[in-house]
Amino acid sequence: MEWLLLLLPLAAASGWYSGRRSAGRTRPRAGQGCDLDQAYFEGLNLLLNEQPDRAVDHFIEMLEVNTETVETHLALGGLFRRRGEVDRAIRIHQNLIARPSLSREQRHQALLELGRDYLKAGLYDRAIALFDELLEQSHFHLQALQHLHQIYQRISDWRQALATASRLEAMGGGSLKRERAHYQCELAEQALTKGDDVQASQLLKAALASDSHCVRASIGLARLAQRRGDLDEAIRRYSAVAEQDPNYMDEVLRPLAECYESQCGQGQSTAASEFEQGLQQTLQRAARQLGSLKALEMLLERYLRQGQGAQAKALLLDYLEHYPSSGALQQLLCLDPADAEVAGLLRRGLARLVGAEHPYQCGQCGFVARQLHWQCPGCGRWGELKPRILMENQRKAAVSGLAPDSAESAQSAF
Repeated sequence: MEWLLLLLPLAAASGWYSGRRSAGRTRPRAGQGCDLDQAYFEGLNLLLNEQPDRAVDHFIEMLEVNTETVETHLALGGLFRRRGEVDRAIRIHQNLIARPSLSREQRHQALLELGRDYLKAGLYDRAIALFDELLEQSHFHLQALQHLHQIYQRISDWRQALATASRLEAMGGGSLKRERAHYQCELAEQALTKGDDVQASQLLKAALASDSHCVRASIGLARLAQRRGDLDEAIRRYSAVAEQDPNYMDEVLRPLAECYESQCGQGQSTAASEFEQGLQQTLQRAARQLGSLKALEMLLERYLRQGQGAQAKALLLDYLEHYPSSGALQQLLCLDPADAEVAGLLRRGLARLVGAEHPYQCGQCGFVARQLHWQCPGCGRWGELKPRILMENQRKAAVSGLAPDSAESAQSAF
């Protein structure tokens, strides 16, 4: 029945067209109108007898390509592509392109549709060749460039993706600064794989120039600075994440703590005390203002290592009051179990609960993941997959009035 509904419009169009041709001739050749009508009814009979494949082929052969039927062919090919019948769509559009009677604009439209067929089928080389051919055409160059941009992302050709994104922006295709920044970060990762830290640094700085809120570029530059021993630069780059997007602070707290601890080991006793105090303030603000469970865990580790059990318990209770979560409850049970047997059961149950969670979620499509992806596997958007607990806790903080009023105040906290 679904195929019947799909093909009835085509059957009607074929019948209308054959009747129009018969009626339009003042002196038709003997039997010509009858032949068209008979062919139409043969196709309809195939359709009603649930032979859709043969019916489609029959109607396509009947529907002669000329200036009056091009749009019907294009619509039919697009319909097959959307339904996943890519082979049929390709056949229809290839048949169109082969016709010498098409106008220049009609041929370009058919080329565009055939390129979309190849894209849908994953035949990227063929699609690129067609879209490249259309780039210089006045009517379809923007659509062709958009499809090329999509293909280059799929095949991870980041240089071409960067070039097409720049061209799209120049043609009025909207801002693609976030995408361009991530392409430059991808190229930086390739440079790092080759051991070229200088080129990687240049690309990461270019990414920040493209998008000043690119967390990924700041983290990359911080890691490079940390690796070469420039701890002040590394701390500055890691801390910048709070201003760019506080949702990613959990990703930098551990390496930020490593930088502070390295400074403590290098400095005099007074300076070391200042570095330790700076680290604790950073962690306290991340836990209090952002609801960072990782910051809470790191603080608890430090308090317990220093024998400050009372401070650790007070911190936990305060956190749970504002950000109740299974992870914080698990920390509390580990810290002060009232009953060994019950606490053991709760610890194991909460551990399973926490382990089953997907800590990252896309803010656009809701896709959840166990690890950080800079490009969402669900919707393909860049920089939208973020730690769920930070996003949820910041919403809670906004309601309770704990959250910073602005990005600038968030940065000042770090």
